[in-house]
Amino acid sequence: MGNQLDKIKFKSQKKIETDGGDIYHIMKIKNHQDFEFKEAYFSFIEFDFVKGWKKHLKMYSNLIVPIGEVKFTFVSEDFKNVKQIILGNDNYGLLSIPPNIWFSFKGISKDQNIILNLSNLEHDKKETKNIKLEEFPLKINL
Repeated sequence: MGNQLDKIKFKSQKKIETDGGDIYHIMKIKNHQDFEFKEAYFSFIEFDFVKGWKKHLKMYSNLIVPIGEVKFTFVSEDFKNVKQIILGNDNYGLLSIPPNIWFSFKGISKDQNIILNLSNLEHDKKETKNIKLEEFPLKINL
């Protein structure tokens, strides 16, 4: 069956320097033809704060960090595999996460940290599961 976390995909995105302010690409439909967009929202995360744990049951998330730096930690549904990745200026790109993967995220930059999520579903509390940080079955250095 393989490692469920191998389904998480990262695609670097272009940053174009221009006079007066830079341009940051997010997504081109030709690279995501199977993705049906339903909702976009920003999540703000303060420095050294951790949000989690969350698992979407149906939602595909496409995450990008245009401002700041955020460390994401992913855990397979069976709690056997862990993957961590930092997104931000030095590793700018789109992180695509399928459903049924536990994740948390932590603000790394002392300045503002912003995550943009482009999802295939509108927010629905019934389609997520949550576990408090202190109750998560694995102890991971977040």
